[in-house]
Amino acid sequence: MSIEQFSQEIQNQYKFSGNSINLGFAIFNKEIQKNLAVNIPLSTINRHGLIAGATGTGKTKTIQRFAEALSEKGVNVLLMDIKGDVSGIAKPGAFNPKLQERLSQMGASWTPTQYPTELLSISNEKGVRLRATVSEFGPILFSKILELNENQEGAVTIVFKYCDDNKLPLLDIKDFRAALQHLAEGEGKKEIEKNYGSISSATSGVIMRKLLEVEMQGGDKFFGEKSFEVEDLLQKSSDGKAFINILRLIDIQDKPKLFSSFMLCLLAEIYNKFPEQGDKGEPRLVIFIDEAHLIFKEASKTLLQQLETIIKLIRSKGVGIFFCTQSPADIPDSILGQLGAKFQHALRAFTAKDRKDIKLVSENFPITAFYQTDQIITELGIGEAFITVLSEKGNPTALVHTIISPPQSRMDILSESEQEEIVANSEIAKVYNEFIDRQSAYEILSGKINSEETEPEEDNKEEIKNKGKEVDEESGFGKSLKAVANSSVTKTIVKELTRGLFGVLFGTSSRKGSSRRKKSQGFF
Repeated sequence: MSIEQFSQEIQNQYKFSGNSINLGFAIFNKEIQKNLAVNIPLSTINRHGLIAGATGTGKTKTIQRFAEALSEKGVNVLLMDIKGDVSGIAKPGAFNPKLQERLSQMGASWTPTQYPTELLSISNEKGVRLRATVSEFGPILFSKILELNENQEGAVTIVFKYCDDNKLPLLDIKDFRAALQHLAEGEGKKEIEKNYGSISSATSGVIMRKLLEVEMQGGDKFFGEKSFEVEDLLQKSSDGKAFINILRLIDIQDKPKLFSSFMLCLLAEIYNKFPEQGDKGEPRLVIFIDEAHLIFKEASKTLLQQLETIIKLIRSKGVGIFFCTQSPADIPDSILGQLGAKFQHALRAFTAKDRKDIKLVSENFPITAFYQTDQIITELGIGEAFITVLSEKGNPTALVHTIISPPQSRMDILSESEQEEIVANSEIAKVYNEFIDRQSAYEILSGKINSEETEPEEDNKEEIKNKGKEVDEESGFGKSLKAVANSSVTKTIVKELTRGLFGVLFGTSSRKGSSRRKKSQGFF
């Protein structure tokens, strides 16, 4: 095919009437076509996408430049940073010989730029702490996280229901553990048999072990208050750029259960809180999930089904999700089929299986007369990719070999002091990094046990007797229960305890329009 035919095809396929983002420039016969821009329309970014390729082929830098372009267009970004190599987006880039050579080849302009950035964390990494309470998950989703069977799930439901009826807030794991022990082994055992059903010691033991597993993966830091408001992902800077939220997950690679649970909770809460906008308009938030195979690693079948459901639904809320991984095979077929845009960096063919996989990947792209896809896919250079996106009409565009535009921010990590500076200057860090351990199920039940085990001193018996009911109501368990029952936290949490079949997935949030400075509870 001639260069004229190729040029006409690309111009027709990648020139859009609405707002779009430039990804790079087309390559034909190994030559960069400086006049053939490869763009993606903003209106179809919420149809999700895949960024795949072997290690070292430039996937992360593709994400970095894509995120920069979205920020420039006023679209917020949430970026899962597994390897810790995209935090440099908060600082301007610097010229170097390789960058200069790339820009000369492309004939593109380049300006060192830093982008408004928030660093987030669900572990010990520096950043704004993201938390959620146990009650906000609901009994069904909490059971799925623990990978419990039907009988064990029933026991969890009993714990939630009992705590609901008795106004015992379940904020963190120690709250749930205390409530479970109280009902399975303590004085609550007889109390629940009539109205709720019993919890066997064997069932309780299994749940306790599952709780320990989650704690060892960092769940003790994730569950608790203050819970995160997803609206805070939508900050804008004074110059109109949207904030890029970088969730630092360097120490989460060996904790797939916590990561997949966190992702489901986050996506579900975004779905609950963001207003419906259908298929029209530009996205409000784009989520990039690097090393996406970690979400699906060791995830239960039920968890995968819920992820698939929320990914199908969330695009109507103006949210796009881009999975980044080494091979498309890392993504379940049911989810892979939902992804509209595809960025395929180089794949390596070292074995017969590799060659077979490459052939299968090639066959999933639109048919093209301009490239021998299965051959070129092994020859792509660093920062090059085969690209196809959805047009404004929702049709896949022609496959094009593309040289990706380089990031304008720093293509390296931030130093420790730079990370600390960003967190120190963060307005939302001041809200969420304050540690709170409110009086909840653990404290209330512990107070009840202690008050029952402790006999009053002889000298105080007469005084206690004279105070009568007033003392009973204002001391020990009564005082704790009364204080918590009347708190705004409890009123919110009690509503969250029975959120329905899928917990946060299809529940309705009880917090509407709360300001940042008034937050005392929230959740993903």
